[in-house]
Amino acid sequence: MILYPHFMILGQSTEIQSLASVWITLMAVVATLCFIVSELTGNYSQVDKLWSLMPIAYSWITVAIFPSARMFIMAALVTTWGLRLSYNFSRKGGYNLIPWKGEEDYRWKAIRESPVLKGRLRFGLFNFFFISFYQNILILLFSTPLLLAAINLDMPLTIIDLLAGALMMIFIITESIADNQLFRFHQEKKKGENESNKYKESLKKGFMTEGLWKYVRHPNFASEQLIWISFYFFGVAASGQWINFTLAGAILLVLLFIGSSELTEGISSSKYSGYTRYKDEVPRFIPWKFLSSHRKYSFNSKPA
Repeated sequence: MILYPHFMILGQSTEIQSLASVWITLMAVVATLCFIVSELTGNYSQVDKLWSLMPIAYSWITVAIFPSARMFIMAALVTTWGLRLSYNFSRKGGYNLIPWKGEEDYRWKAIRESPVLKGRLRFGLFNFFFISFYQNILILLFSTPLLLAAINLDMPLTIIDLLAGALMMIFIITESIADNQLFRFHQEKKKGENESNKYKESLKKGFMTEGLWKYVRHPNFASEQLIWISFYFFGVAASGQWINFTLAGAILLVLLFIGSSELTEGISSSKYSGYTRYKDEVPRFIPWKFLSSHRKYSFNSKPA
């Protein structure tokens, strides 16, 4: 309902309000199902299964009602992002023929066992408000440039659209490279034998420090944020406003990844003695050390 004032202020038709209602209804139904299924099965990665699929649904629902060149470009890019991310999630065991099964993200177990949230009631409330509903609301929010493009349907394509699309594709590619490197590293780690001599230094340390991970600690997370920041600029091109209400989704996504990376690094630091040193030497998301000095980090010395 919070989207309606923007549409009314801009004097938009009832079709826009109906589209927003469809989005919100779909989000609420999916969030409710995620909560119920996760509570019944004890697998709290139900939203994770849908993270890459919901923006595709929002995209093509919007295209069906408000078709335009910009809308098709946006939907195609979101679909490319979503299918690739779904493939990556699938090869890690995230999906199963039985929909509610599949590998649970290891971080939910760590959160479930934390003193603050330990206990059925406390974690159930966390599951309801954060895992199931907040994350689904966030997915809706970072997809809202589609709504802004629908509001300004007659606005022609601009150079900003082209730049946004190009940047989005670049970051989809970098995310793919990072995910592939991490997946191959874990495959080598599971084997216990490094016949190919690939990721030799990383395997010694137990965590990834090579490839794109040499320049930032979370190249996949950084790329994911940049994909949706780039997507925001489609709304800028459509509306002509550099700052608009769809910025909330991109900002909240960045904040989510800051928190998620903190949790991930806390777990890694407790498992690997050299991870603290890695944190000190390599930036989290932005390769500012590499950009400023072109220095490459080999981490050849033994971990502290």
